[in-house]
Amino acid sequence: MTETLARGDRLLVGRDISDLDGFTAQIRAAGLAVIVLIFVLAAVASIGVTRRTVGRIESINATSRAIMRSGLDQRIPLRGSHDEWDRVAENLNLMLDRIETLMGEVKQASDNVAHDLRTPLTRMRGRLEKAYHAPRGSETDAALIGDTIADLDAVLGMFASITRISEIESRARKGAFRTVNLVEVAGEVVELYDAAAEQDATRLRLAGEADVPVTGDRDLLFDAIANLVDNAIKHGRAGGRVTVTCHNVEGGAVMSVADDGPGIPAEQHDRVFKRFYRLEQSRYTPGNGLGLSLVAAVAHLHGARIELADNAPGLLFRLSFPAPAVGAQGG
Repeated sequence: MTETLARGDRLLVGRDISDLDGFTAQIRAAGLAVIVLIFVLAAVASIGVTRRTVGRIESINATSRAIMRSGLDQRIPLRGSHDEWDRVAENLNLMLDRIETLMGEVKQASDNVAHDLRTPLTRMRGRLEKAYHAPRGSETDAALIGDTIADLDAVLGMFASITRISEIESRARKGAFRTVNLVEVAGEVVELYDAAAEQDATRLRLAGEADVPVTGDRDLLFDAIANLVDNAIKHGRAGGRVTVTCHNVEGGAVMSVADDGPGIPAEQHDRVFKRFYRLEQSRYTPGNGLGLSLVAAVAHLHGARIELADNAPGLLFRLSFPAPAVGAQGG
């Protein structure tokens, strides 16, 4: 800083800043040290994360190899860290649980198919062998051939039911959806099974409202209700009653079939919808264990909720349908 004095002299005032240069040098050195430290820490963290990631991947690979060698009973271990790798392991374990369940269902279905097909095929073979060795007689031959055809029809019907269920589950039938009066469909089913109910002295009746609209495939709904009524008559109490009820509820419609038979144990409510699954007491009654599977497929296609409840005594089977689609065509 300079200043001119009264006599013309100039005063110059200054300050030595060499200490400031030293401070700047220290700041530069510290900055370089921090940068080096950051790189070192980043390298250490990178190595740690890489080793941890590789370790978790190797754990998953080891479990996968164990599963391929010994079966689906192995699971990926969790470390309790609740991080992304633990979540991945949990999801993979859930997927393995689901696969194991599906494989068990496939095995159960295969066992049931083998059990259900063995009896009619054995009967057919026995009849044909008897016809082969016995003297020819028109009436005897006709009876044997008729019984064999009946058994073959039963086997073919089983495979037709499987194909039909697969077709329904693939949602290939939604093009036939129309607004349908559920009461009319249920009434046709009750009329069809009235004679079968009378043979067992069962009282079959239709109750509820007169107009219960739903959006769906009329033929599939008929098949589903028919299977429910058929099951109620077959497995209900002889001389009992079966009631089919249709009524409107807020946001949709409900159709129920109730009987006063022995019912189904609560722990088996979910199992009865599996293909070929039959209760032990039903093993020796006519049927192939596909009726409720078809009902479940039709309900799923129509967005309906299935409920099984104790009718005290007996079983109450309820289908809850959503409200009819706006603009659906009548049928």
